[in-house]
Amino acid sequence: MTFSESTQDGHTIALKDEFGRSLLCQVEQEFEIQGRHYALLLPVDTPVEIFSWCETESGEEEELVDVDEDEIDELFPTARAVLAEHELSLQRTAVTLTVAGELPEAEEENCFTLEIDDEDGDGDSKDEEFQILATFFHQDVEYNVCTPVDPLLIFAQVTQTGEAQIIPPEEFERLRPEIESALFDAVE
Repeated sequence: MTFSESTQDGHTIALKDEFGRSLLCQVEQEFEIQGRHYALLLPVDTPVEIFSWCETESGEEEELVDVDEDEIDELFPTARAVLAEHELSLQRTAVTLTVAGELPEAEEENCFTLEIDDEDGDGDSKDEEFQILATFFHQDVEYNVCTPVDPLLIFAQVTQTGEAQIIPPEEFERLRPEIESALFDAVE
């Protein structure tokens, strides 16, 4: 396995998804694992998520719920208009929605922490902090457009033609020990 650090020249690559959308990313790290070329990517524009407020099953309180892909099609024009008022441009990109433009400073009253369910099966839930960029209503439901406070890093395979492709979750889990080892070696 070989490993190389990104140069400071701003090397970027476009990550494509199955819908033909692309996401321009900075190459942070490059790996060669089992004869294949991989890269750790950081989106150039700011990733965002849209959350809605929904009643819990008990009906006594509300909780934030991540909006699914089908709803995004319906909400996109409204979310784009609301963000434009803040001089941010919402974009449909591969992997995640993004905004281009200068983000406001993160202030405590505009940030919140979500407990993310255990997705990797290790029994640990994880906390993720978000900054609210805008709030809007659609059909009497409140929505928040938020950006993660911590950077979104994406692991991708780089083809022989130089294109980046998203790694399926099961392949990522299979390669995870070698990825972690390479990152640990780079820090030393």
